[in-house]
Amino acid sequence: MFKEQIKTAFLSIIVLTIITGVIYPFFVTGAAQIFFSKQANGSIIYREGRPVGSTLIGQQFEDPKYFWGRLSATSPFAFNAASSSGSNLGPSNTVLFEAVKARIKALRIADPDNTSSIPVDLVTSSASGLDPHISLAAAYYQAPRIARLRGLSQDTIKILIAKHASSRLFGLIGEPVVNVLELNLELDSSPAGR
Repeated sequence: MFKEQIKTAFLSIIVLTIITGVIYPFFVTGAAQIFFSKQANGSIIYREGRPVGSTLIGQQFEDPKYFWGRLSATSPFAFNAASSSGSNLGPSNTVLFEAVKARIKALRIADPDNTSSIPVDLVTSSASGLDPHISLAAAYYQAPRIARLRGLSQDTIKILIAKHASSRLFGLIGEPVVNVLELNLELDSSPAGR
């Protein structure tokens, strides 16, 4: 009887290992490649045959002629996909308060004529530290600076923002956002924006 139980347990382990360790992963990987190939392969954007980034992970843009994305709190460097994390600083934390004040000051220095309210996503990091999107308010806030530095009209910049804006999921969930990398690549590829 004991030998039968050992044999049954051993066969169960073998069968379950094959099902969950081989068949299921191949099925899921195959289905992902068939139905969601772009996402399954990292949503990489290529320019002239070279990868320039992913639509799923933010990048740091410091040049004022580009749209700036959300801040990243990952370590040891910004937008480190191997170390996704937020700052874990609460709204009453003085370190966060001082950091936000410094970011507001930097935005005001970069665009001193812009007296609009600064959207919160330009002065705080996301929970993952990897967010590739900004709100439409954050994009429109930056439009005057980018238009001025690129010699374009604000209307042209606003058209580009609207072109790249994603809608709410099912028309209900979340807020419309824009992918910063895609928007900046469009600015660079546009003859008027160079």
